[in-house]
Amino acid sequence: MTTTYDPKHPKYLDEADVRDELTRVYDLCHGCRLCFKFCTSFPTLFEMIDRFDDQDAGKLTPAEQDQVVDECFQCKLCYVNCPYIPGQHEWELDFPRLMLRADAMRHANKQVTMRERLTTQVLGRTDLIGTASTVAAPVANKFVSAPEGSTIRRVVSKLTGVSPVRLLPPYAKQRFSTWFAKWASTPGRDASRSQGAVTVYPTCLVEYQEPEIGHDLVKVYDRNGIECRNSEAGCCGAPWLHSGDIGRFTKVAEKNVGILADEIRAGTDVVVPQPTCSYVLKKDYLDYVGGPDAELVAENTYDAAEYLMKVHKDPDRELDTEFTGEVPESITYHTPCHLRAQNIGFKSRDLMKLTGAKIKLVQQCSGIDGMWGFRAGNEDISIPIAEKLGGQIAKAAGDVVAGDCHLANTAILEQTGRTPLHPLQVVARAYGIAPESDRRGRGEAGAS
Repeated sequence: MTTTYDPKHPKYLDEADVRDELTRVYDLCHGCRLCFKFCTSFPTLFEMIDRFDDQDAGKLTPAEQDQVVDECFQCKLCYVNCPYIPGQHEWELDFPRLMLRADAMRHANKQVTMRERLTTQVLGRTDLIGTASTVAAPVANKFVSAPEGSTIRRVVSKLTGVSPVRLLPPYAKQRFSTWFAKWASTPGRDASRSQGAVTVYPTCLVEYQEPEIGHDLVKVYDRNGIECRNSEAGCCGAPWLHSGDIGRFTKVAEKNVGILADEIRAGTDVVVPQPTCSYVLKKDYLDYVGGPDAELVAENTYDAAEYLMKVHKDPDRELDTEFTGEVPESITYHTPCHLRAQNIGFKSRDLMKLTGAKIKLVQQCSGIDGMWGFRAGNEDISIPIAEKLGGQIAKAAGDVVAGDCHLANTAILEQTGRTPLHPLQVVARAYGIAPESDRRGRGEAGAS
């Protein structure tokens, strides 16, 4: 048995070794039970072990071990909560990374179905699908936005493995990078107040589906004298990683690390508006690529609000806190799991508080976490989680709903009919910055 989270370790993909490690960790988790509330993996695990008189985790079958793995959707919250993590305890227990190892082992040993492999191929090729779908946005959105459970959605589900009953984010007519190229070449902006330069890593969601977030990010940064450049890097690769295809993920990661490291050496920090992607750049690239460039990227990557709060706290720089635009009295702020897992604090909350609004925190998982919640077959677990989030959003009853993760925001829209804003959009409106006209192939369904 080898306790390792290093994908380059010779035993990383060894099935017998992985299953022995699963037994060790399952036994420890069963004895602790501190993380029972985060996902169904733990209640499922505890129930299966409890049926044995001696409560021996070693009696679980491979299929039962794999059920626990399948129900983990990489929210990372158990890692934040666990008292036995590497570097803090000799047991060196990192449940999410062990689940990634188990997924990788099963993928390498062809223990996943062809159906699952097809779905991974679809969900993993975000740049290819995003490029095609933005070119043909009105047509693509007829499929994406067809009623949940409709014949069109069922056909799409059979072809792609994407859930036929989950609300999906539509595609934009104009990509963020197209807008940015025009914006960057427009004269008239005041460059006299220079407070740094950043490379915006837009992520697939902002590039192809919600470029409005990128528009407002750039304008808010520009207002504060921060020069923005657009990154040449592509998708972070999270769909490949979370599906166990570490070969494809590593290939993507190595390319992105090289591009981002060069952009940092050119004098910028990297700013990311989506928390899953910033987590991958900060944490996962270190594991799967490693080396000086990956370390450079991790050390110089910031969540979008995290960077602005860094400016605000810097005695040599100044954040504009004159908010003369629309400031809601109260904001319900959903804290995404992958942002909480970064252990940087609630920077988006702190940023929005500067406007004078009262912030109500909702810390319930959305059950999406990357692409897991959009896979057909995961609905029985993912939808009840989203329903719980929707109930907490409704109970908080803020004038505005905000959240950093566009996929989680899509689940909120699905459950409540309210369209959340990204925190940078809240700040943009507070500055009096008007939103760009809607460029998607359809209107804002369910907008509040």
